[in-house]
Amino acid sequence: MLRAARARRIAAATAFGGGGLTLVGAGTLALLYLQARLARRAVGVTEWERPVVNGLHGQGEGPPIRMLMMGDSTAAGFAVQTAAQTPSVMLATGLSNAADRPVRLRCTAFPGATSATLAGQAERSGALAEGTRYDVAVVFIGANDVIRRVRPSDAVSDLRDVVRSLTDRGTAVVVATCPDLGTVRPIGWPLRSVARRASRQLAAAQTIAVTEAGGRTVSLSDLLADEFRTDPSLMFGPDRFHPSARGYAQAAFAVLPSVCTALGLLPEPAALPAAGILPVDRAAVVAAENPGTEVSAAGDPAQGRRGRWSALVRRPLAGLWGPSADRARVPADAGVPAEAPRPEPGDR
Repeated sequence: MLRAARARRIAAATAFGGGGLTLVGAGTLALLYLQARLARRAVGVTEWERPVVNGLHGQGEGPPIRMLMMGDSTAAGFAVQTAAQTPSVMLATGLSNAADRPVRLRCTAFPGATSATLAGQAERSGALAEGTRYDVAVVFIGANDVIRRVRPSDAVSDLRDVVRSLTDRGTAVVVATCPDLGTVRPIGWPLRSVARRASRQLAAAQTIAVTEAGGRTVSLSDLLADEFRTDPSLMFGPDRFHPSARGYAQAAFAVLPSVCTALGLLPEPAALPAAGILPVDRAAVVAAENPGTEVSAAGDPAQGRRGRWSALVRRPLAGLWGPSADRARVPADAGVPAEAPRPEPGDR
């Protein structure tokens, strides 16, 4: 189990500096460096022609829901063949089915993105411009911060700033926190153990920062671990690092109920019988250990305060979308921004 105090220190360090984690002693650094090089070589570089996803999805009455998708390759759906297989389109179509309204999707995610790129992604989407507002923003981020050894305090600070900027403009924000990189087969032991620990500590700190900034989080953790052990070819793509189309679908299934809740289409976690009200740092640690767990701000039952207490619930993963995902309508000029960097081997 992670320590709540450590996750709190990382999140607190975003305001005061410092907060980097010393995960290993100097005697093991050479071995870990060698393992990292071998893992990058095993993953290699996968050529990918990105499907066009931006545009109108789903059907229904009323004005379209405006949805923004930001983050890294998991948000972009790296290596899938069709738009309908990407998490952004699956989420948009599922949200449309739940709301009985069309969804206008804008995706700025790209492979290799770290938390430091989120501000630029938000700017490109127009989400921070005067007079422009998205109804909901979904963020998948964190893996590349771990892979590139970004200081956790810096990564969390960048994420918090973007979440606060969006929520201040009236945009609901749902963040899928850092997945457990210890489930990735090309990463060997003991590097796998270090990656797992770093991933979960970052995820816990992300949860604290996001909920305190007015957003909500969903833990991906080791969401694909059981399926990976059973049949790695089913849930992971050809590089054995990025998810397959089915793996992306599983991640989207985990996040969709929280997106619906953020827009008032499902009850808030605090209103559910299965919800628990915990201090935010303890809730963050529990979520980091349990995939599919949602954390959002909640009032202190004893003192009526918000921000220090969180509602934690693991929702059932119900499929809310269907074949209409294949009928998504997208404009011909939509696509990845030209300035997005080419991913390096091992990037997510």
